[in-house]
Amino acid sequence: MFQKVMIVEDHESANFSVRKIIENNHIPTVDYFYYCDQAYEKLEKSLRSNKAYDLLITDLSFEEDDTPQRIKSGFELITLVKNLQPKLKIIVFSTEKNTGIIKSLFTDLGIDAFVHKGRKDVLELQQALERTFSEEQFISCELENIFNETNKFEFTAFDIAMLNHLSTGVLQKEIPQLLQKAHITPSSLSSIEKRLSVLRDQLQVKNNEQLVCLCKDIGII
Repeated sequence: MFQKVMIVEDHESANFSVRKIIENNHIPTVDYFYYCDQAYEKLEKSLRSNKAYDLLITDLSFEEDDTPQRIKSGFELITLVKNLQPKLKIIVFSTEKNTGIIKSLFTDLGIDAFVHKGRKDVLELQQALERTFSEEQFISCELENIFNETNKFEFTAFDIAMLNHLSTGVLQKEIPQLLQKAHITPSSLSSIEKRLSVLRDQLQVKNNEQLVCLCKDIGII
């Protein structure tokens, strides 16, 4: 079983489920963090001291407070962590239900398991822990058909990042710099323009405003 685990979660109720699983599996070293910045700094130090973590369990969304944070989401944390320690196992523990986003976590960010927070999350966290340790992927039962569905549109993490920025009023020409900061590729303006054109054609909308509105309606952003 895993020997050293990092848990990044800002809700105590969710932390209870994770703590229960950790205790049941007698994992010797466990570090808990409320902030992504703290977790990432600790990960860097662990690698420098040759005491690397085996597993990261993280939420995707974190509430903002008075403490300034550079890394504001689990998406950004996972991206940075994978660049720093590519072989680190990652379990996402989240309320997210958007199939496009969950697919992109596996295909684009390379996570190992996704557990949906809910009534059965303690049981599913245990299953995720075992499957991840055995080099197998895991996804919550209620979302398992995500890999069996043939969706008309495949939204990547790149797509979702672009659309999220557009939805907040960011100009198209400003998006490349934001993607680069979040280590999301591709990030060139030409790549963004081409992909937005493809999405508009696929979804049969005339402009980016209509594209953003439609993606909000179908739950992509």
